[in-house]
Amino acid sequence: MAVKTGKLSMGLPFNSANKVYIDQVIRSSASSAANYRSACRAKSKPDFVNKLKIVEEELDETLFFYEMLAEFNPDSKKELRELYVEVNELLSIIVTSINTAISNILKESAKKIRNPKSKI
Repeated sequence: MAVKTGKLSMGLPFNSANKVYIDQVIRSSASSAANYRSACRAKSKPDFVNKLKIVEEELDETLFFYEMLAEFNPDSKKELRELYVEVNELLSIIVTSINTAISNILKESAKKIRNPKSKI
């Protein structure tokens, strides 16, 4: 997604609006990828959740900048729409992962409260 975003951005016309939105969408899409990579190396389950929340924010920001670019680049709406759909699907997966991880953390905490001697 970050690579596709960069490649699409290289083909957009250079103007003041595009410059700002292209810079931002490249940053947010690359940050999403980098923070997901970081989440995969999380030190704990809460750390994993926190890193995925950053991914969620960056993906949402990426969607916003796709919308802005589509407004200023009607000839590229089809390509931007395809990326938008892909990122929106990733966002759904990340939100589901966050909710699952939080649920698992809460279940583990409840088990420890019920059975404090357990190492699980």
